[in-house]
Amino acid sequence: MTRTEETASTATRRREAPTTAHGGRNRWLPGWQRLLAGLAAGALLAGSMPPRTAWYLAPAGAAALTWALLGLRWRRRLVLGAVAGVGFFAPTLSWLTGFHPAGFAAVLVLEVALFAAAMLLVDPGRGRWWTVPAALVALEAVRARFPFGGFPLPGMALGQLDGPFAAAAPLAGSLLVAGLATGAGAAVTGLVVARRRVRALVLVAALAALSTAGIVVAQPGGTSTGQLRAAVVQGGGPRGIPAVEADEQAVTERLFDVSDALPPDLDLVLWPESSVVVTGPVAETGEADRVAALARRTGATVVAGVTESESTTFRNAAVAWGPDGRILDRYEKVHRVPFGEYIPARGLFERLSDMTALVPRDAVPGRGPGLLDTVAGPLGVVISYEVFFSDRARAAVTAGGQVLLVPTNAASYTTEEVPATEVAAARMRAKEMDRAVLQAAPTGYTAIVLPDGSVGGQGELSTPELLTATIPLRTGLTPYARTGDLPVLLVVASALIAFPVLRRRRRKHRAADA
Repeated sequence: MTRTEETASTATRRREAPTTAHGGRNRWLPGWQRLLAGLAAGALLAGSMPPRTAWYLAPAGAAALTWALLGLRWRRRLVLGAVAGVGFFAPTLSWLTGFHPAGFAAVLVLEVALFAAAMLLVDPGRGRWWTVPAALVALEAVRARFPFGGFPLPGMALGQLDGPFAAAAPLAGSLLVAGLATGAGAAVTGLVVARRRVRALVLVAALAALSTAGIVVAQPGGTSTGQLRAAVVQGGGPRGIPAVEADEQAVTERLFDVSDALPPDLDLVLWPESSVVVTGPVAETGEADRVAALARRTGATVVAGVTESESTTFRNAAVAWGPDGRILDRYEKVHRVPFGEYIPARGLFERLSDMTALVPRDAVPGRGPGLLDTVAGPLGVVISYEVFFSDRARAAVTAGGQVLLVPTNAASYTTEEVPATEVAAARMRAKEMDRAVLQAAPTGYTAIVLPDGSVGGQGELSTPELLTATIPLRTGLTPYARTGDLPVLLVVASALIAFPVLRRRRRKHRAADA
C-alpha cells in the first residue's frame, strides 16, 4: 500500500468511526466563537437592509460569515448557516407578525432552511473564500423564484443602493450587486487567513479590476426621446388596516381631493394600486366617469390602479385614461402575492388555518408584459409586488416602456419596512433598466426615482401628497435588460460546481502519479 493509499484509508476510518453522544454533538456544533460570529454576520446583513442605509454592514457581515465557515465540515456549516439565517431573517421579516404569527414562523423556518442549505455549497478551504459570496448569490437567486414564484424580501442588494457596489446594476442586476458587496467582505477574510497571501492578493486585485472595468464599460448608453411632466398622487389616511377591512370609497375620495390641486400642463397623472374598487368591468361604472372627467380637466393621461371584483375572484389592473376621457389600455397584474392576493392550495389551507379569511377571493393572473400604449408614450408598468422581480421590469422595458410606473398599496403595514423596501426596489429597477420610476401608494411611500436610482422626491407616510417632476423618457437597453440573470448564474455555477470538480480531478491525477 502506498503512502497516499494509507492516508486515504486512515481518513476514511476516522469518518466512519462511531462517536459517543458528546462526540455526536461535537460533529454538528461549531465552537461558540463561530456560532456567535454566524449570528453577528446575519445581524450585520440585516442591519444593511432598508429603511436603514448602512450599506457597509453587508460586507462586514460577509467577512464574519466567511471566517466562521472556513474549515468547517458540512454538518457544522449547516448549523452555522441556520444561525446566520436567524440573525438575518428574524428582524427583517418581523413585519409579518402583524398579519399572522404562524405565517411569520412558517416563512422564517423556510428562509432559514434555505440559508443553511446555501452554506453547504461553500468550500471550507482557506483559499476558497469566494465560494461564500457565490453561495449567497445562489441563495438570492433561489429566493427570487421559490416558493410560489419567489419571495425576495429582504433582498441583500437592496441595502447597497447608497454604496459603491450599486453601480454594477446596469451590467448584471441585483445579483451582481449582492455578489460584489458580499465578495468584498469575504475577500478581506480570505486575505487575512490565506497561507499564500501574495497569490490571494493577486486574485482579489484581478477580480476587482475586472469588475470595475465591466461596470465602466456597461454604464447605460441609452438615449432620451423627450420629457414627461408627471404628477404622482397619494391620498393619505390610516395605516395598518387589512385590505378586506379598508374603506375603499374613502380611499378613492381622498385621491380625488388631492387631485383637485393638480397643476396645469401635465402629461401624466399616476394613482396608486386599488385606487378604484368596483364590481364588474370598470368601464361600465360611475367611478370610471369621474376618472375620465379628471383626465379631460387636466389634459393628461391618467393611470389608476383598479380592482374589479367578481363573484369568486378579482382582477388587479392598471388602467390608462387618455386626455379625452377614453380608456386607452390596461395591464393586469401577472405576479400575484401568495397568501396576499391568492391562496395556493386553498382547500388545504382552509382546513389548516384561518388565514384564508384575509384573502377571501383569488386574483386572476394577468398575461404578457406590463406596457400601456398611451398618448403620453409607451409606459411600462409593474404593479406593487412585481417591483421586487426584475423579470417583470425587464418585460416592460424590452416591450418598449420608456418609463416605469409602480402603482402599489402598502397601507396594510404598520411599520415602514415594507414601504421603504419598495422604494429601494424601485431604485434598483431604475438603475438596472436605465428608466425613471414613478411609484404611487395610497398612504406612502410615494416616490419619484430618476434613471440613475436617485430619489427625485418622496412623500411621507399617512399624509396626503402630490409630487410633480419632469422626468426623461428613455430608449435603449442596458446589458442587464438584454441578458437578465443568466451571466451571473453561469459564473456562480462555475464557481460552485465546475472549479471543485476540476480540483478533484487534479488531485486524482497527482495521487495516481504518486
